[in-house]
Amino acid sequence: MTRAARRLALPLAIALAALALWDSFVVYPFRVFVVFLHEISHGIAAVLTGGRILAIGLTFDEGGVCVTDGGSRFVILNAGYLGSLLGGVLLLILGARAGRARTLVSCVGVFTLAVTVLYIRTLFGIVYGVAAGATLLLAAAKLSLRVSQVLLATIGVVSCLYAVWDVASDVLLRDAAGSDASALALLTGVPAVLWGAAWVAGSIAVLALALRRLAAGPALALALLLLGPGPIHEGLSEGRSIRGMPGEAR
Repeated sequence: MTRAARRLALPLAIALAALALWDSFVVYPFRVFVVFLHEISHGIAAVLTGGRILAIGLTFDEGGVCVTDGGSRFVILNAGYLGSLLGGVLLLILGARAGRARTLVSCVGVFTLAVTVLYIRTLFGIVYGVAAGATLLLAAAKLSLRVSQVLLATIGVVSCLYAVWDVASDVLLRDAAGSDASALALLTGVPAVLWGAAWVAGSIAVLALALRRLAAGPALALALLLLGPGPIHEGLSEGRSIRGMPGEAR
């Protein structure tokens, strides 16, 4: 097996396993982490455009909300899905080098704990954030380097799968009131389905570039996105009634 194939084998194997076990408790913590990335991406966009984060909420049913004050509402609304996707891609690419794995896992753990302490205000979110951050730090410090590599690859793969299929589920396959795309439609007058299509197209392009970076061709990026049948993803956005309201101070 070539070096390029070895680098690709781990994320591809994780993608297959994640899709097969999508509704199980094994994948559940990683799905919640993607919701965490989605909401903090809204918050970071607010801060970068002159606003501030007031609070973040996470719920057991994979709901999430980021309440912000100020900043560019247009940028904030676009940042959720794209931010979680880019975060996943970044972890996939940077984590492909074994020497960085432990340091990266530690950084993600510290970041998770910091966001939890500073911004998360729901009981489930606080418990989850502390547990996730502590687990990542302990894994980096106490377990083998291979565990850190697998953790990074799993977070990255699930982030990519969740971000793309979540857009399709929320916007393209059904009309989800209160989604980021619906809010953008109200803000811009451009139909939500067009925002969803643009996000999916952009996500596929980013994934193709990322997998090419890992020495794969664009065709494999499409294959990775299309691995799972529809029923696996039908529940992705259920219980998300409080998501999609970033940028509104409460």
